Amino acid sequence: MFFTYLRRELRRRRKAALVVASGLALGIALVIVVNSVSAGMNQAQDKVLQSLYGLGTDMTVTKAATAPKAGEGGRPRFEFGAKDDGKEQSSDRVMVQGFQTLAASTVDKVASQKGVADAVGGLSLQVMKVDGQFKRGQFKQDPGSGGATRQGGPGGEPRGRVEGGGASFDVNSYSVYGTDVTKAGLGPRTSSKITEGRAFKTSEADAKVAVADASYAKEKKLALGDSVKIKGVTYEVVGIATPDSGDAAADLYLPLKQAQTLAGAKGKITTVYVKATDSQQISAVKRGIQKNISGTTVTTSADLADTVSGSLSTASNLAANVGRWLSIAVLVAAFLVAGLLTSSAVSRRVREFGTLKALGWKSGRVTRQVVGEAVVNGLVGGALGIAVGLAGAYAVTAISPTLTAQLGSGAGGGGGRGPGVVMGGPGISQAAGKSLDIALSAPVSATTITLAVGLAVAGGLIAGGFGGWRASRLRPADALRRVE
Repeated sequence: MFFTYLRRELRRRRKAALVVASGLALGIALVIVVNSVSAGMNQAQDKVLQSLYGLGTDMTVTKAATAPKAGEGGRPRFEFGAKDDGKEQSSDRVMVQGFQTLAASTVDKVASQKGVADAVGGLSLQVMKVDGQFKRGQFKQDPGSGGATRQGGPGGEPRGRVEGGGASFDVNSYSVYGTDVTKAGLGPRTSSKITEGRAFKTSEADAKVAVADASYAKEKKLALGDSVKIKGVTYEVVGIATPDSGDAAADLYLPLKQAQTLAGAKGKITTVYVKATDSQQISAVKRGIQKNISGTTVTTSADLADTVSGSLSTASNLAANVGRWLSIAVLVAAFLVAGLLTSSAVSRRVREFGTLKALGWKSGRVTRQVVGEAVVNGLVGGALGIAVGLAGAYAVTAISPTLTAQLGSGAGGGGGRGPGVVMGGPGISQAAGKSLDIALSAPVSATTITLAVGLAVAGGLIAGGFGGWRASRLRPADALRRVE
């Protein structure tokens, strides 16, 4: 009886039911689109962060910034002894990024802290290569000087001048990252995939091998098996790595011990990359490390996310604030409209409900009938809202608007130059002043769909509650005296 009456009433009042369902559908669709876009923003931001410090890294530990000592200004100096004309001269200056290092034993100290699942050290270097040649100037005698002597000079010296000469040098700068080959699953190297060749083997802890970034390899025309020379040491290229998004963490990757030898920093690292056992306890782990390991700065991925600006940050804030509040406002309005329309429909059915009560229907049964109709309207609205919301999310993904992420340099951290010290890793300093273009998508999760269904039911219950309350207050005698 309940379902039969429900089906007949919904058919008879199709227009009113469609209006209520459409209002709920609009609010639910907006919630789906806003939630999906927000999820896409989070994914885009994760891509930016992952391109900087690698997959799985929750925080980094770097040396706390200190004032440079006298004579440690950090400026690269090159010394040349002039050679004969035409002789190429070359000099490499290998510098530690940020000029701040930690003892390699810090990795074990960090790994022993509560809440730390794994930790690995890395050494970020910048290599400046200067090569070119000096050219000796030529002495040219002044015309007509003959045997004349210079005024005030010794007799017999011809007058003239030196012409030409000088120096022509090319300066090339590139980044090198020393990675612990025994822990390949953590650190900046994980932000790139090996697309040619192979990664480092665990047995190559001190081997003269290198993995080159794909863009750097293309620029320098490097292929598998080629050699690169740094500070007179030759390294064989065994792999080519392509970053998943954004810029690569470094142009060249070397085993950590080799990088330490090149920089004259044996037993030193620039960064400890940390993976927490529980993502919900990252703040607690950060506090523990700062308390127990002095002279360090701990930066989490959340800290780094605060430095990301550009259209990605603007759109993320817009979706999180304006979009969320707008969807809530639309939902509240849709619920109120649905409730008022249902209540108004009850007012027009006074005679009908009065007759049913006169026939023996209890107030609770009348209320359940009204609520049932409203819930069905809500479910229909939910189905329409999910369809429209999915279409909107698909449209955003299909269009894939490009957002720009600019890495800010205002965050403090490792005591280095520019934003490279935010997470202490090589990728950020390399990306300083650069923009990363990220394609926005709008993934729809099962949680979002569940939320939409819940809102549909809630909207129906709220609307049914309004109408049911009105219907339960009707008295058969009063109802029968009114004309519908």
